[in-house]
Amino acid sequence: MRAGWLLGGAALLALTSTLVMAQQRPESLLPPGFDDPAPTPSAAPTARPQPQPQQPSTPTAPASGGTPVIQPLPGGGAVAPVVIPDGIVQSNLPSLEELEKLNPDELDELLGLKPKFDIPPAARRSMERVGILDMNEGGLPTAALANQPASIVRAALAGTKRPMGSRWGHMLMRRALASRLEAPAGMDPAEFAALRVKALNAMGEWSVARAVAQDVDTGNWNPALTDAAFDAYLHTADLVGICPRIQVGSHAREDAQWEMARAICAAFSGQGARAGSDLNRMLSRGRGEAIDILLAQRFAGAAGAGRRAVNLEWDNVEKLTPWRYALANAVGAEIPEQLRANPSPTIQRMTATAPMLPLAQRVAAADVAAREGILSSAAYVDLMSQFRGESAGEGELATRASRLRDAYVLADSAARVAAIKDVWGSEQPDYGRLVLTAYAAARLEPDEALADVAAPLVASMLAAGLERDALRWAAVVPQGSEAWALLVFAQPTRANPVTSGQFEGFAGDDDSAGQRKSAFLLAGLAGLGRIEREAVNDLATDLGADFGRQTRWSGLIDAAAEAGNPALVAFLAGVGMQGNSWDRMTPRHLFHIVSALERVGLSAEARMIAAEAVARG
Repeated sequence: MRAGWLLGGAALLALTSTLVMAQQRPESLLPPGFDDPAPTPSAAPTARPQPQPQQPSTPTAPASGGTPVIQPLPGGGAVAPVVIPDGIVQSNLPSLEELEKLNPDELDELLGLKPKFDIPPAARRSMERVGILDMNEGGLPTAALANQPASIVRAALAGTKRPMGSRWGHMLMRRALASRLEAPAGMDPAEFAALRVKALNAMGEWSVARAVAQDVDTGNWNPALTDAAFDAYLHTADLVGICPRIQVGSHAREDAQWEMARAICAAFSGQGARAGSDLNRMLSRGRGEAIDILLAQRFAGAAGAGRRAVNLEWDNVEKLTPWRYALANAVGAEIPEQLRANPSPTIQRMTATAPMLPLAQRVAAADVAAREGILSSAAYVDLMSQFRGESAGEGELATRASRLRDAYVLADSAARVAAIKDVWGSEQPDYGRLVLTAYAAARLEPDEALADVAAPLVASMLAAGLERDALRWAAVVPQGSEAWALLVFAQPTRANPVTSGQFEGFAGDDDSAGQRKSAFLLAGLAGLGRIEREAVNDLATDLGADFGRQTRWSGLIDAAAEAGNPALVAFLAGVGMQGNSWDRMTPRHLFHIVSALERVGLSAEARMIAAEAVARG
């Protein structure tokens, strides 16, 4: 009686709430039986009609005791075996303990789950042409190297391991390396890009190197391009730029810097706890210098909400490396004065182009960058103008900035020349200071009374390529003077060649060591074909120069010029202009470089390189 009353109440409840349940509960999409409640053992099942499936594809389970109908698995219940990815040998699989120590990236690499690309196929870029400077923007011809021997191009780029001694040579090489070019026949485009990025790094052009690397999808990077790009990102204090490569694709690097970068990338991808654990482990195990790991912890701690205090201990640090300098600048850490004193040329190049640093530090390092061609004259002037606008203090830098302004605004020419000489700072000014005063010198009116400073004024203008302004001085400088020699190269064309008498007039007054200026003048004139051909050998013999001696390098650059290939000539010229100063340059090298550039249509660069040789010889 009690059971019947319960069933009757349940039926009544079902009848009175039919409409409500229809409105509140969505229709079940599960197969029949999946949403039926489990049968209650103590209650007898109520007999009810069983639904009969129409034309079942598989035998149905016997309907006894209200057992739910189970939908069969696809394929008749067979389970496919696990497929072990290629490259993983089952006997070499790590143990459970080893698996627990792997981070997610390492585990993905082990199981082959790490994708090569994180870019949709439609958005991936072709590698047929790589570079950032199109022909319409001043780049070299796109197909210039397409049919050239890959071995020669590889040797030229791999041989560029140091900065250029010539400012104009540096700018030419940067232009060639940044041009949008096709890879030589038989060379993988990724290798071609890697060689160019590495050469740009060697020259101190890390921003350009980073841009060229970014022109290649990270999924197409090979180990060499990865290494070169890592250096470019590091020297620009943009370490998170390497994260797409770290997080996508497999890597074979196991050095401490790569591990620290991987932890930093993990922090910036939201895995702060993992990053902290990895860096703490490195610190406890002595995996790298303590200051390097602490800087990485400070960098990683800047991501997300996982910030924590990191005390940087500089007491036992004896050297300021690019890693330490870049990360300290990126996180705003103060570097002890004793480490910043007497910085290396690499640190100076990094300083001059680091936008996050105080202007005083950048200005102090700008001479090196301007001298080498990293900073243009306009960029150097802008830097000094910003410094003067923000600086209210005294000191040599403030005085230099103030006198540079005087060189532009004073009404009297003599006073402006005096201001320019104060900016130079000495009778033999650093070439970087000549770059700084180029536009101020161009504003001066030619005057015979200024003949004693005409040579550095003309050299200053030509340092920025202001040849038209420099040529205005041709009427007031004496023939045979250094200013006259520079203006011979400033002329885009010359109707009459320089005579042996005119050259000997210059050489007779040349007091440079070993008459290097005269030897460079002769080499430049001979390379451009602007001196009497029959006099070249005799004059070269008098100066101890030998333009005719051939080497493998001179044979290659001459052959490239004969083929009319400007890109290959530029690369080979870069190999011949490496060095910290013009002391490493020989007149014979200068002759072959100027001659080759002239023959392939790079006359402006050839003339400016020759003029720079005389000015700096």
